[in-house]
Amino acid sequence: MENSKSPLFIVTGASGTGKSTVVPYLREMLDNFDVFDIDVISEDIGDWQKLKNVWLKIASSIAKSHRMTVLCGTMMPWDVEKCDNYQDFNHIYYLNLHCDDETREKRLSKRGWSQELIEEHKHFAKWLLENAEKAYSPPMPIVHTSNSNVNEVALKIKNWVLEVLDH
Repeated sequence: MENSKSPLFIVTGASGTGKSTVVPYLREMLDNFDVFDIDVISEDIGDWQKLKNVWLKIASSIAKSHRMTVLCGTMMPWDVEKCDNYQDFNHIYYLNLHCDDETREKRLSKRGWSQELIEEHKHFAKWLLENAEKAYSPPMPIVHTSNSNVNEVALKIKNWVLEVLDH
């Protein structure tokens, strides 16, 4: 039986952008996909690279059942490329969820984050914006979540996935 490769979709972004929040909405809108928040097992795994490796292994296994996966969580191409199952996909597509600094600070403060960690993620978010065109192939689209409700964000992600598959 021929095993043709399928794409993998990753919704990334700095902390506080809504990656975990959007997961249940994406599951409803993309019911023929398996959608995961990668953080649900992060405490069990511990090591971030090992976590990414586990998720690519899971997505690869799902692909063998002729289903596609959307992973929601901070994942960078150079980390994903180190994963054992990286070659199991015909392409890995990234989309960046982004919010303004004020919104990020509000969201992360509610979680009890230190000002230092919040600043780190502000800088990381800025890096993602500045490098969306050059560090990602194809260039990584950006969905702004500051003034959008979660349903609108999920719809934009769904449309991106379907557009990628349509080409």
